[in-house]
Formats: sequence, structure tokens, C-alpha cells
Amino acid sequence: MAEHRIETPLSDEVIAKLRSGDKVFLSGYVLTGRDAAHKKLIDLIKEGKDLPIDIKGQLIYYVGPTPARPGKPIGSAGPTTSYRMDSYAPTLHALGLKGSIGKGQRSKEVKEAMKKHKAVYLGASGGTGALISKSVLESEVVAYPELGPEAIRRLKVKDLPLIVINDMYGGDLYEEGKKKYRIE
Repeated sequence: MAEHRIETPLSDEVIAKLRSGDKVFLSGYVLTGRDAAHKKLIDLIKEGKDLPIDIKGQLIYYVGPTPARPGKPIGSAGPTTSYRMDSYAPTLHALGLKGSIGKGQRSKEVKEAMKKHKAVYLGASGGTGALISKSVLESEVVAYPELGPEAIRRLKVKDLPLIVINDMYGGDLYEEGKKKYRIE
């Protein structure tokens, strides 16, 4: 398992280097979004309208951060369970989204979309929201402010610690872990 320092936006070449189990320190800009924001994006796509954000080469972090304390760009920023976005993710991958950040397993359909569109799923540790927020340098609402904590934000991050859960080759850290410790 390798360690990578990567910056957004992500290219196919960067995605191709990542394998399930690899450690990643991410810098650059990341979008945020949860259920309500994803539904709004998909509704726009179905209506043939433009998205309010450019998702090509980007990552979406599934997070609904708490309010920032004075002088801080963001409050606690722990990951949301990713499967709640699984019905939306394949459509966004087809439009150029290079990956997502969250916690928990992904559906077969999402894993297939990642293989087809050269994308990756990165895991953030649940319960570490305060620690994760230390990697966030800036936070700006860029769409759907009416959603409050679930608005789409653009975060500037430096060395955000993550792990590759699903790679573009079909690798799945959760499945690999189960096999490694299975007693027969």
C-alpha cells in the first residue's frame, strides 16, 4: 500500500495511480454535498439544465459541517454515510466527477460507474470531524444556501488524510479486509 500526496482537480492519470488501501493526503479544492443537494443536482440534469457548479475533475465530500467558531473556516466536518448518495453518484461520475469522500460501503452500481468513468471513493474516518476540520483552510457556500449545513460548499483543504476504499480497477478495501480476516 502506497502513500500519495495529490491535488485537485484530479486527472485520469492521478486516479490510475490510486489503489484500494493506499493512503492519500489531499490538497486543493473539494466540493461538499449530501442528500438534498444531490437531489437538486440530479433534478437539474433530468430537466436538461446546467449545474450551478463544475464537477469535472472534482471530488464531492459527503459532509454537513457544524457552524464555524469565530476565526475558523468551518466547524466539525465528519463524513456522512455514503450509500445515501448511491442513487445519484453514477450520473455525476458520467458527467466527469472524479470521486467522492465519505464513510461506509458503496453499491455495486457506484463501483461499476467508478470503473467505467475512472473515478475513486476515498474514506474519511467517522468520529474525527474536529480533526478533519483542521485540514480545511477555507469554506465558501457556492450553491443552495437555503439548505444550511447541507448547502454545497467549496472547501480549500491541505493534507486532508484519507484512504482509498474503491479504486477504478474494482478494488474494494472493505471486501479485501473481510477476505484477509475470514476464518474458514
